[in-house]
This record gives sequence, C-alpha cells and structure tokens, in this order.
Amino acid sequence: MTAVPRVLSIAGTDPTGGAGMQADLKAIAAHDGYGMGVVTALVAQNTRGVRSVHVPDTRFLRAQLDAVSDDVTIDAVKVGMLADAAVVRTVTEWLAEHRPPVVVVDPVMVATSGDRLLSPDAEAALTGLFAHADLVTPNRAELAVLAGLAGGGSSAAPVERAAVERAAVVARAWDVHVLAKGGHDDGPVAEDVLVAPDGSVRVFTAPRVATTNTHGTGCSLSSAVATLAAQHGDWELAVGRAKAWLTTALEHADALEVGRGHGPVDHGAALRDALPPVRWTDAWWDDAADTLEAVLRCRFLTGLADGTLDAGVFERYLAQDVHYLLAYERHLSALAAATTGETSQAWAAAAAGCAVEAEALHHRRLAGSHADDPVDPVCAGYLAHLQAAADSGSPAVLAAAVLPCFRVYAWVGTRLGHAPEGHPFADWLGAYGDPGFAAASAAATERVEAMAAAAAPNERGRMARAFRTSTAWEAAFFAMPFGSGASAVADAGAGAAAVPGDGADVRTS
Repeated sequence: MTAVPRVLSIAGTDPTGGAGMQADLKAIAAHDGYGMGVVTALVAQNTRGVRSVHVPDTRFLRAQLDAVSDDVTIDAVKVGMLADAAVVRTVTEWLAEHRPPVVVVDPVMVATSGDRLLSPDAEAALTGLFAHADLVTPNRAELAVLAGLAGGGSSAAPVERAAVERAAVVARAWDVHVLAKGGHDDGPVAEDVLVAPDGSVRVFTAPRVATTNTHGTGCSLSSAVATLAAQHGDWELAVGRAKAWLTTALEHADALEVGRGHGPVDHGAALRDALPPVRWTDAWWDDAADTLEAVLRCRFLTGLADGTLDAGVFERYLAQDVHYLLAYERHLSALAAATTGETSQAWAAAAAGCAVEAEALHHRRLAGSHADDPVDPVCAGYLAHLQAAADSGSPAVLAAAVLPCFRVYAWVGTRLGHAPEGHPFADWLGAYGDPGFAAASAAATERVEAMAAAAAPNERGRMARAFRTSTAWEAAFFAMPFGSGASAVADAGAGAAAVPGDGADVRTS
C-alpha cells in the first residue's frame, strides 16, 4: 500500500455535500486518504430532506466499479446507500471478485425518523454483502433489524446492553466486526460499541455535542474508519481516532451555517485546528516572490551593494525618493487620522519619520542639489497608485498599498548585508538593514494583518491587489535610475494607477 491509502466510496449522492459520497470523500481527505467514488443512486436532497432518488441501471453501476478496479489498486472500500436488491447484488458480486484489504459497510436501512429505507428483499440481499465485509457500522435501529435477520430476535436488556448483545449476534453470524453507533441515544455522552467476531468488546465514549447539525455523521464516520483502518491496520485505533475526529467535526458544525434544516458536520475542523492560522500578509508576500527576486538582481541594488554604483545615478534616485517620501508621509498621516489608539499613534510616528527622512536626504546626500528634478514617470505612477488607494474609501486598502515600502526595504536590507568599512554607500545600506526599521516594518505588517483579518473577502481582495501593485512599483523604483522602470512595472504586471474596486476580479490590477 502507498503512504496515502486509496479509498473507494460506493454510495449515493448529496448535492448539498453533507452526506453520501460527498461526505465520504471529505472524510477520506480529512484523514489523508485519496478518495474515489462510485455512484449507486442520484439523490435530490438537502438538509431538510430527500426529494427524489434516481437509481442508475446496474450495468452502469458495474461499469463504474470495473473502471476503478481495472485501473487502481484499492486499499479500502466504504459501502453506503444501496437502493435496492439489484444494486446490493451487483456490489456483492464485484466485491467477491475484487476483495480490497479493508471493507466497511454502513448499512443505510433505517432513517432517523424510524422509517425503513430498504425493502425486505434488499435487506436480505444486504446480508450476503456482509460475507465480504470487515466492519459493519449500524445505528441502534439498524442494529435491531440486523440482529433479527441474524436470528437474534429482540432483547429485553437496557439499551446499552441490548446493543452489545445484538452486535455480538451480528458479528458471529457474518464473521464481521460491528460498530454499534450510539449517536441517536440520549445522555451526556455518545457511546459507540465495537464488537469483534470473537465477542470481545470495546466501548468508545465522547461528550455528546449539543447540535442539530448531524447530517451525514454515519457516512462520515464509516469513511473515516475505513481510511484509518487502511493506515493503522487495527480496528480499535481506527474507530477511536475516527470518533475523536467526528466529535470535533460536530463541535464546529453550527459555525458552517449550511442549510436551514439539519446541517452537516465540519469535516475540515480538526485539520484546520491543527494548522497555523492564515496570515493574509504572508500570502501576499509569497504571491510577490517573483517580483521580489527580480528586485535583488537589478543594476541599482547590485551596484549599491558592491559599491560600484555611479554617484550621479544614486543622486537621481534620491531625488525621486524625496518626491516619494513627501507623498508617502501624507498617506501615512491619513491612516493615522482614519484609525484610533495605538494604531493611529504608530501610523503618525511613521509619517513623522518620513518627513524627517525626506528632509535629511537633502542635507546628507544631496546637499541641496537636484531640488528641481521633475518627478520621474515611474515615481509619478507609483504615487498615482497610492493616491488611488487613498481615494478608494477604504483605509485598509490604503494600508495594504503603503505596506510594501516598509517590507521591501527591510527585506532588501537583510539580503544586502552589512557594508564594510569605507564602503561608499555604507550609510544607506545601514539604513536598509537598521534593526529599528526592521521592527517598524514588522509592526506595520501586524497592523495591516489585523485590518485584513477584519475585512470582508471583497475588501481583502482589494487589499491583496493593492499590495501586489505596490510591490511591482517598488521593483520599478529600483530600476528607474537606469531607465528600465517602466519595463519592470510591465514585467510585474502592475497597473498604472488603478486599485480594483468592488467589481474587480482576481486578476492582477
């Protein structure tokens, strides 16, 4: 078997995704399995009930089954809804010919309402399927039916004891493990009982989750067990881990807000809890990786790093940087005015720093020269983009647009490294790599991260596009002194000034 078990679901469908094959595939994927599906019935249902069922011809069912087994090694099978006796027999015949290592049957026989879902001849045919099964996962009502078919009759014992007795009857009759599910019982705990063919019993308990969103729990649990059994080779481990996973899925079910009836469980809850939270600004940064790598290869930065950059070229760059910083200070001040508390104070401090830096550039490096240099078209394009972000009506979009100036400069400082003594641009490289600026960049990133987390998806998308475009303009700004800024913008895909509005798609602005 491969490291990822290949698990086949043989089941009906649920177009709302909470039960049937759709739930099976989610449960399989949640346990790192590769899910496949063969449709036994097309079911028009939602969280409030079943509207119609179409059962394809069994010849087509067999064609689906053969299509899988002719091509794929199957490590586990989960069998769910089998609509009638002909469907049951078709699946049974196929299993007799292609017996995977793990077969789990969820006998969909009795609805939550108590209604029987299979005709007597289909129920009888289903027992023939059990000869090719390793585990059967009935709920309490289904277990009673199966015990009757196995000749066990009724039981006068308490519910829990009756479940064990009936499961033992079924386990002996067909030489299968039986997982008697207790999700529909009452009480503070949900108790599932695993009974082996030799009569050994293990009880699995979990807190009963107070939710009405339990659609597809049986499908999901049986598929999870099949996948885990293929991985662990042990039924008790598989059931225990699957039950813990299902409890988490139930605990998160209400937050899904799917449907107006009995909604589904959250199949991805346990995996989501195990993953680090999504950081929107990191996703934007990763998205700009190609642009950032191009930045480091530009003539301006390579010359700055090795000290070969022409002094006149550097001065022309600084003159445009003054134009940029004067405008940048206004936008940071606007963010300070649009926010409150410590966030506002941080933006205001950054704005004040821009004003000081713009003034110092003239005195430290330009000595009053280049004061009359016109705004380069690249600088003008970048400033127009920032102004469009400011005019967007969203402080969050403006914050995302100004962030690359922080992050790109701080990142360049870490990549260029420390300048040796006597380096002609040591002061400038030191400014890039200044720990204080790195801290300011990190703090600005956290402020924008908080804005992104609070934004609706539409606004967050506008923020992402504003960040992407600003990053492209940063690359262009470094290329600008050598006259290649326009091509750098084109290569990075940045638009001249526009920030996509509410109607924008996800393409580069």
